[in-house]
Amino acid sequence: MDETLALLGLAAVLAVSIARPKGLPEAVVAVPVALVLLAIGAVSGAHAQNETARLAPVVGFLAAVLVLADGCEREGLFRAAGARMARSAGRSPSRLLLAVSGLAALTTAVLSLDTTVVLLTPVVIVTLRATRAPPRPALYATAHLANTGSLLLPVSNLTNLLAVATVHVSFPRFAGLMLLPWLVGIAVEVAGVRWLFRRDFAAPIEEYDETPDRFPVVAGLIVAVTVVGFAVASVAGLAPVWVAVAGALVMTVWRLSHQPDSLRSITGQVVRAASPLFCLFVLALGIVVRAVSDDGMAGVIRRLTPGGTGLWALLGVAAVAAVLANVVNNLPATLLLLPVLAGGGIGPVLAMLIGVGIGPNLSYPGSLATLLWRRVVAGVDGVPNLADFTRLAVVTVPAGVVLATLALWVSLRVVGT
Repeated sequence: MDETLALLGLAAVLAVSIARPKGLPEAVVAVPVALVLLAIGAVSGAHAQNETARLAPVVGFLAAVLVLADGCEREGLFRAAGARMARSAGRSPSRLLLAVSGLAALTTAVLSLDTTVVLLTPVVIVTLRATRAPPRPALYATAHLANTGSLLLPVSNLTNLLAVATVHVSFPRFAGLMLLPWLVGIAVEVAGVRWLFRRDFAAPIEEYDETPDRFPVVAGLIVAVTVVGFAVASVAGLAPVWVAVAGALVMTVWRLSHQPDSLRSITGQVVRAASPLFCLFVLALGIVVRAVSDDGMAGVIRRLTPGGTGLWALLGVAAVAAVLANVVNNLPATLLLLPVLAGGGIGPVLAMLIGVGIGPNLSYPGSLATLLWRRVVAGVDGVPNLADFTRLAVVTVPAGVVLATLALWVSLRVVGT
């Protein structure tokens, strides 16, 4: 009975997070479901407490990065980068696709996939309208690279942070092992978009003739120093959440320094950017998933997931992770898989991250970022379109998962486990 209730609870939480009826926050259902499962004993108090303690630094990091990214957007960093991206493309739709893809992959790697969807995608839409470029290639590339682009750094995705906290791999080592899979994944996505929408590249686009905004140097420096800080803190044994908090704090102080009369306004913006209800949703989701795992799902996943660190085992892990991400979403999939894979070392865990990173491009529910992207681009000419989305998924996801996992296997042998 506990197992059935836990599964029904997870299904209800995911259904609301995907549909969000009347714009209700995800936490509205997730928190009561977590409390009910705790009350009936489907998850013990000790396990719920352990799960909350494990997720708290990850959630704190998420809130801080969202504040940092919001500050970047308000300082004009994304607008300035988007203008330079458009000018560099000239009248070539192919160069525009490459510029958008590069900026999306870099933004995802440094400021997380949600930033790419929520803050960069609107900039891309404005750029497309200014250049009269066909919207499909750039917008679908943005959606895919919000997920695939999150392979590079521990800070690129909540799933990565959870994995790093479990297997205790340093920031530089993680980046060194995932650099080749990241590049391969991006190449597959760009090639797939270029091939599938090849007719959209036949005509030249209009040149971007607007004067770019002044580049916000200080905001760019704060982001750059924060990223370097992640690497330094990892070597020093300091959790990334403290670096993210420091970056968000410096960004906020900088904004107050040249907007001294806006303390109340900026404080409100910071609170909204931190998304406290979404952070609460992640904590509650962790408890719900722990109930599902405790009540039998862990055994099922253990039987389905191959052991070992050879190429075929890594491919099997990535495939299971990709399928599970599309069934229950990438974050619950990670929470379910990590306890099973952690004992096998870093190789299987990184293969899982490829599965839950690239795999969600197969369907809208695979990633919360993709669901957010669908809302952001709603109303743009012909986007989103389920048929186009599915065709691109079929072209890129299986190839991306396989080739990125092969690249990981090579990296493990060159860099070492």
